[in-house]
Amino acid sequence: MGGHILMRQGCSVAESSRTEGGREERGRGRGTSLEDSITTATAHNQLSARLHAYPAWESTRHRSTARRKPASHSYPDFVIKWADRQADGWFGTAGINTGALQCQLNARGSLEQSSFPVLLQVFKELIAPCQNQDAKGTPVLSSPSPSTQAGGEVCVSGHDSGPVFEEQPSSLVFPEGLTEEKVTLACQARASPAATYRWKVNGTDVLVDPRYNLVAGNLIISNPQSGRDSGSYQCLATNRCGTIISRAANLKFGYLHEFSPDERSPQTVYEGAGATLTCQPPSHYPALSYHWFVNKFPTFVKTEGGRKFVSQGTGNLYLARAEANDSGNYFCFTTSHTDFNTKSVFSSANQLIVHPDASPRKSAPNIKVRFPSDTYALAGQATQLECFAYGNPVPTVRWRKVDGVLPSKADTSNDGLILILPDLGFEDEGTYECEAQNSEGRDTHQGRITVQAQPEWLQVMSDSEVEISSQLRWSCMAAGKPRPSVRWLRNGQPLVTQDRVEVNSGLLKISNLTLEDSGMYQCVAENKHGTIYSNAELRVQVQAPEFRLNPVRRLVPAARGGQVMMECKPRAAPKPTLFWSRGTELLTNNSRVTVTPDGNLWITNISRADEGKYTCFAENYLGKANSTGHLSVRDATKITLAPSNADINQGENVTLQCHASHDPTMDLTFTWSLNGVLLDLEEANGHYHRTESKETVGDLLIVNGQLAHAGIYVCTAQTVVDSASASAKLVVRGPPGPPGGVVVKDANETAVELRWSRGYDNHSPIAKYIIMGRSPLAEGWKQMRTDPSNIEGNAESVRVIGLSPWMDYEFQVIASNILGSGEPSMPSQIVRTRQAAPTVAPNGLGGGGGDRHELIITWTPMAREYQNGDGFGYILAFRKQNTPTWTVVKVPNVESSRFVYSNESLFPYSPFEVKIKAYNRKGEGPFSQVALIHSAEEEPTVSPRKINATALSAFEMLVSWDPVQHLTTNGILRGYEIRYWRQHEKQAAADRVRTAGLETTARVSGLRPSTLYHVTVLAYNSAGTGPPSPRTTVTTKKPRKNKP
Repeated sequence: MGGHILMRQGCSVAESSRTEGGREERGRGRGTSLEDSITTATAHNQLSARLHAYPAWESTRHRSTARRKPASHSYPDFVIKWADRQADGWFGTAGINTGALQCQLNARGSLEQSSFPVLLQVFKELIAPCQNQDAKGTPVLSSPSPSTQAGGEVCVSGHDSGPVFEEQPSSLVFPEGLTEEKVTLACQARASPAATYRWKVNGTDVLVDPRYNLVAGNLIISNPQSGRDSGSYQCLATNRCGTIISRAANLKFGYLHEFSPDERSPQTVYEGAGATLTCQPPSHYPALSYHWFVNKFPTFVKTEGGRKFVSQGTGNLYLARAEANDSGNYFCFTTSHTDFNTKSVFSSANQLIVHPDASPRKSAPNIKVRFPSDTYALAGQATQLECFAYGNPVPTVRWRKVDGVLPSKADTSNDGLILILPDLGFEDEGTYECEAQNSEGRDTHQGRITVQAQPEWLQVMSDSEVEISSQLRWSCMAAGKPRPSVRWLRNGQPLVTQDRVEVNSGLLKISNLTLEDSGMYQCVAENKHGTIYSNAELRVQVQAPEFRLNPVRRLVPAARGGQVMMECKPRAAPKPTLFWSRGTELLTNNSRVTVTPDGNLWITNISRADEGKYTCFAENYLGKANSTGHLSVRDATKITLAPSNADINQGENVTLQCHASHDPTMDLTFTWSLNGVLLDLEEANGHYHRTESKETVGDLLIVNGQLAHAGIYVCTAQTVVDSASASAKLVVRGPPGPPGGVVVKDANETAVELRWSRGYDNHSPIAKYIIMGRSPLAEGWKQMRTDPSNIEGNAESVRVIGLSPWMDYEFQVIASNILGSGEPSMPSQIVRTRQAAPTVAPNGLGGGGGDRHELIITWTPMAREYQNGDGFGYILAFRKQNTPTWTVVKVPNVESSRFVYSNESLFPYSPFEVKIKAYNRKGEGPFSQVALIHSAEEEPTVSPRKINATALSAFEMLVSWDPVQHLTTNGILRGYEIRYWRQHEKQAAADRVRTAGLETTARVSGLRPSTLYHVTVLAYNSAGTGPPSPRTTVTTKKPRKNKP
């Protein structure tokens, strides 16, 4: 006769069979099994023997019945069936819900508290060899179980609580080859009793290993190895109330190999041309940061000024325009950052040879660093876009959002070459463009940013205590992009639709709940960007009715003619049957008495005859209970003077009256509400005040009434048993409310059409409207010009005129009546007027100065509000005075304020006529008035004559000379410079004194007495001094002797 025993859920399989000859043959199981001698009969006999030793138990091997003995112990039928089912081979840990059994036994009063551990011990002994092993019998790494606490294996309601994570593991990057280091994956849970812990990696239990150590819940891995330890780790926390599983933490291994030692080919370019030095980084993980140094470490390449750029995407070094001094050996320097260390390596030399060019060729921009055409970024994080172009002159880079306005939070770095968008939101999604521009042209590149998001909870589940045989309905909702999928776990195991369980994405329903449904549940939402968990504990309750915590109110007062509800809220599971009695009379529903489905008693049209004792009875199959209260009938409360409707202007006061009568044995209070909201009459300096007189008067005084105070006021007089109410309407006349639905239509270069809908007139007709507007350049809102200028009160549209072309505007509408102006409407959407050619010329035109043979022209850059369009720049026209031909040049940079014209044929301080106008893509504006400026000055070419120096004292002399002719000064004569030195000194050491203007004499002091001085005079202007005059000499006088 053959047979087998199947050890489920944690026990491996062991099979035995007998041959026809009676010889027993045993096959080896895949892992550690129970002792080979155990057979089905043996296992059943062990269970039966233990149970028969228990006083109140009788069972047979093949009959799931039990008979009660005269002893005090008795067993419900489901306990007998449960025990025999265990005896038939269900010894797996998942097959024994000890907590559920204890709850059932205690609820029915079927077993004494001290009896259950004996029954439980039978099964624990039988399954002990199977615990803490995987399917192959290998020990699973887990923390020791806490010491036994009150309650044993049972989750005690009101005392125990399931695990809740306080710390979960985080993903780590560990550097390869780092020895004598440890990785700690944190896991701590709050639970009562304390939780035990185990871990999974890639969905499989972490097995016992000398390199693994479990400290509390933390998993510590010594000497981590990429091939053995890489993976996705999750922590499981368990106590007798259930199990929860943590978020996944990825343990990855970082590495940065060395650059190839191969020599790199030199790169040759001509001065003025663009150049790219490629990094070619070695294999690595994670991403690197890049720098370059030249010739020797640490002479890092400076990227200020926009001429050089290091891309953090490619690692390459880019030069917009090479210069002769750029020649050298360049090295790509890469750095890897992990959670444990930082490592850097650098490449072999990239030699750059720049050939000088006396006249470098100018070139239009050519964008070489382009951000991706499609960029996917996460909401709440930052993203960067790179844009860099070759070009001579060095191009400037500007950014814009093609399908909207560039976010105000946007920033740039590296001289505008990197656009930084912090804290991304879905409103930042769109197409972005970088424009590189110089005097030779422009180049553009566009790419789209798509914003996605990690899952985020919109609705989470919460702990639930529900009665047995009822239904559970839990829902959880998560937002994210892409839309997250939702799955469910119970005690760490997946839940699917089957039998009583229905799983429908974010909805979990379990019908006909049993005690075995108690445990820890998790809702898991995930998309490709992340996974989030919501945890809750389910406790299925079973209890006989009892009123200890919530008895019927002992004294229930009620008003004569009114109604009363007497609550009946016993604790019971399953839900009990409820009924009421008055004395010995069972109450049934009639025209005045109703027992609601939830067991509450309602009595209407109350009279004195209804006074007395009322008892609620509750019963379920576990037992019954009752609770009694006394109904006391009082006089009803009535409103004797109701408030009247009132009509006031804003700022006026009004009193609403309210008087009432009530049962004299009870206190009376008044409350007021406005449009259903209770008013705070105690607020200091508030608008509402109670009129103090006597208990039956509850008048309300409204001070400085405002529009917000209009509405329906309800006065309520109430005692503890009833209340009475009366209402009145208060109308407050005031300025109009804000108009609604402001829409901008038909925008052209200088005007838009504005439409709106009428707001509330607040009981006074609207007389007129005014339009307010603002642009990003304005300091707040200002009144706009309209056509017509006066907007009548029945209007709902108007033309706004006098706007600047190519400018962003938003508008508000304000309504007015005889009582004043109301609140402005919500701002309209931002609208940009069309582009147009400039209409005004730049101002501040001037110039002069500079180096020899230069003509410098200066002006004030035009403000944004006058540019009227993109592609903005300046056109300069200049000519030598009294000549017919104008020289015209374009300056394409909007921020330019200076132009230098160099020509070797320019004479010093030559007069020039200049004028300027602005241009954009729509055309050119008018020229400014002609201004007269001069080319750069040169030093005077002649020296003063007839130099004379006279000693005035021992310390002072007077120097005079004849002036030079102005035509010989090569500019504006600023004055003269006197140089003087002593006879034995060199002229280079001469002291100097300057005069201002056209003075031809000067006093020089601070001289030495009785000393011969050489003196010369020079003319000077802004370019410098002219040639010195012929020298003259003078001897200072002797010092005077002091009289005795």
